[in-house]
Amino acid sequence: MPTVAQKTQNIQYDKRWTALFLLCTAQFMVIMDTSIIGVALPAIKEALGYSQANLQWIFNAYVIFFGGLLLLGGRLSDLFGARKIFSAGFLILTVASLLAGLAWSEASMNTGRALQGFGSALIAPAALTLVMSMFTDPKELGKALGFWGASAAAGGSAGVFLGGVITEWLSWRWVFLVNIPVGILVLVFIPTLLLAGKKKQGKIDIIGALSVTLALVMAVYAIVTADQAGWASLQTLGLLGGATAFFITFILIQRSTKEPLMPLHIFKAPNLPAANIVMALLAAAWIPLWFFLNLYLQQVLQFSAFNSGLALLPMTIAIMILMVGFTGQLVGKFGFKANLIAGLLILTLSLILFAQVPVNGSFVGNVLVASLLAALGMSLSYIPGTIASMSGAKPEETGLASGLVNTSYQVGSALGLAAMVALASSKTSSLLQAGSGQIEALNSGFHAAFVGAALIAGIATVIALVFIKSK
Repeated sequence: MPTVAQKTQNIQYDKRWTALFLLCTAQFMVIMDTSIIGVALPAIKEALGYSQANLQWIFNAYVIFFGGLLLLGGRLSDLFGARKIFSAGFLILTVASLLAGLAWSEASMNTGRALQGFGSALIAPAALTLVMSMFTDPKELGKALGFWGASAAAGGSAGVFLGGVITEWLSWRWVFLVNIPVGILVLVFIPTLLLAGKKKQGKIDIIGALSVTLALVMAVYAIVTADQAGWASLQTLGLLGGATAFFITFILIQRSTKEPLMPLHIFKAPNLPAANIVMALLAAAWIPLWFFLNLYLQQVLQFSAFNSGLALLPMTIAIMILMVGFTGQLVGKFGFKANLIAGLLILTLSLILFAQVPVNGSFVGNVLVASLLAALGMSLSYIPGTIASMSGAKPEETGLASGLVNTSYQVGSALGLAAMVALASSKTSSLLQAGSGQIEALNSGFHAAFVGAALIAGIATVIALVFIKSK
């Protein structure tokens, strides 16, 4: 006779598709929070008195704490159970969204965004662990990961559109406050839809988590401010040196402690090191593509925030259709490596096309085809890259592996965007000093960023081809 616990688990597992919808909603929100604030930045700057230089931290505070604490989130998920950590993360995210929405100063806004990042760092690895635990049939898992990947990619793109709509017709504060009703609904349904998950004994490596987060904060800040301070300046070199020192400290702690945040032996798992590098490079190419495409639409083609969001809809819809309807089937037929390489090549091609967009271009003539190619490339890359990064992990380390791949993606996002912004700013500044027009110089800076992102995607392709194994 099955026990009460077994019966409960079976009932919950029968609800796996409904539970997946809940988890995809969480993933959508987590990724959307990185992009939804873009259109609202000018309004926030005026309302809270940000300087132009400090405005970047509305974005960076979230991404840095999200990426820097994902390993901690994965570890906590393994120790206390994925459902409990998922719930805690959503509670923190909801409260932090209220703080950001009601922000009265730079400090309160930055604190709210950092706390949003912390909540998301708990949600993301726990959610992916729950997905992997609920779907044991490989065909179902492929389809489930298709929905999962589509919700992430759609969250990033839809954030721009929703940010434009909300900012134009409501208020910039609702960019954050919109999370609250959704968060409350998710918290209400968690106990009835999600499996409790397994727990195990262990300690939490707080010092390790702080050191790797500080390393990321200093590295991103160094890159973002290098164009103004100078790459060879004492400030930039000091920040990069400090970031390196904190990262070395993190590695030494992981080697010496009995229960590390990131056991270094996990890097012996097949494909894990190479796949995480590829995922970081994928993010470092994709996020600048999305960022500078939005700027090109608004600042060069003079689209309104709302029309810019509409222009991104074909790409968003294509990603969702491809990931849900085709990527899982293609992975099942051709394997994750072939799809990953094909996706990275197509993404590289799309970036090369974007690097040619003219000042007097048009959406249909210069943006639509390249954006749809980008959607195809992302759709073929994201899920296979995730599968490759987790394919060799032991069952008891899936939380750690999922935290690691999410960390790689977010770190790649932060560093890649910071580097491409610095590259674009440097190109634009040099052309303005040489007497070029404002729009022409701006567009040339965007070209430089697209070329840099294409180079990153090309490097990712080579690494995937050489170092990732099919089985």
